Amino acid sequence: MAFESLTEKLQNVFKRLRSKGLLTEADVKTALKEVKMALLEADVNFKVVKQFTKAVQERAVGQDVMKGLNPGQMVIKIVNEELVNMMGESQELPIKAGNEMTIIMMAGLQGAGKTTTAAKLAGQLKAKGKNPLLVACDVYRPAAITQLQVNGQKQGVEVFTMGDRQSPVDIAKAAVEHAKNNRQNVVIIDTAGRLHIDESMMQELADIKAAVPVDCTVLVVDAMTGQDAVNVASTFSEKVGIDGVILTKLDGDTRGGAALSIKAVTGKPIYYVGMGEKLSDLEQFYPDRMASRILGMGDVMSLIEKVEASVDKEKAQEMQKKFKKMDFDFNDYLTSLDQMNNMGGIGSILSMLPGVGHKAKELEGMIDEKAMNRTKSIILSMTPQERANPSILNLSRKNRIAKGAGVDIIEVNRLVKQFEQSKKMMKQMPGMMGGKGGLRGGGFKLPF
Repeated sequence: MAFESLTEKLQNVFKRLRSKGLLTEADVKTALKEVKMALLEADVNFKVVKQFTKAVQERAVGQDVMKGLNPGQMVIKIVNEELVNMMGESQELPIKAGNEMTIIMMAGLQGAGKTTTAAKLAGQLKAKGKNPLLVACDVYRPAAITQLQVNGQKQGVEVFTMGDRQSPVDIAKAAVEHAKNNRQNVVIIDTAGRLHIDESMMQELADIKAAVPVDCTVLVVDAMTGQDAVNVASTFSEKVGIDGVILTKLDGDTRGGAALSIKAVTGKPIYYVGMGEKLSDLEQFYPDRMASRILGMGDVMSLIEKVEASVDKEKAQEMQKKFKKMDFDFNDYLTSLDQMNNMGGIGSILSMLPGVGHKAKELEGMIDEKAMNRTKSIILSMTPQERANPSILNLSRKNRIAKGAGVDIIEVNRLVKQFEQSKKMMKQMPGMMGGKGGLRGGGFKLPF
């Protein structure tokens, strides 16, 4: 989980600060030494760490903080603000309004996830009402064109290709003409990567930029490469010119140093971060929200947006009505499991809750994901009649369901018992599912 180790270390530092009451200058300096070490261990650029700790110290040793009612909390507030300053302001991709065409060129090293990210981005823009076109300009990597076509099809976005025998420059020019003729207003060019930076790759990118009017050059970098990601961003910025960065695989990087260093080192914003392998796992980068996550304060706004994007509102409202009437069944349980999965699973949800922070992984470990999958198998082994009316589940039916799901009948009995207990509990608490509830009126709640 992103920033897991850093979050844990910072929370320990702040816990000691809060317990002290009044703070001395020595207390602040000692705490900042620990913060400095935590950031360096998280693979944050040394110069960036030095500037950050200097800025925090200058503000934290001021008289207003030392004489404040809660100086420990004031220091945490300063750290939060300086983390946001370090990552820069939130910036969106410069997409033109209306039907005016925007041309985006994706660049990056091989293995950074450029092709998948291009498809993820196309899906995001399509959801915002744009009509994107993906362009296959990686004519070197085996199956790169097929990969883009498969992902484009999943996103419902057209992929323009001329095979692997044409030059990337000719493909890009033809794609722009195709987009004009078909009223496609965003062209996303997936260029070739290399295992390392070389002159031929840089020249090819420069040639594409010279041949078509690229509005935005987006560099895709792998967060798990840490400082190498920052060095790659600096080199591309100098040699080709980039407008911003998409940071991939942030969910797999427990350190997160690249996310904290890129803006400060290159001066270029992070547009999006990849937080999983699914085509929907691309989040817009908000420095203030990321700082909150790092400090273990959660990210409620991103959670709300994730719910709104992933949950079918009609189904959610229908489920809420059923819960109020105590008329829910195993079909509703199945729907809730699918909705949680669409949001990235229990781990993704926990990491955004305030106060959970680095404990998300620990809590996730307490929830048996395999057991949840077995539960799904049990429900899917039921007939539609049994799912809708669990009261008809006798011993014979339960035995058949257990065999169909490949589990012991004990697990079927346990699930049915949990279902009955949940129903009883909800009857005893009539206000539990009522009221305005839900997130922004979405009404999404788990049945059990």
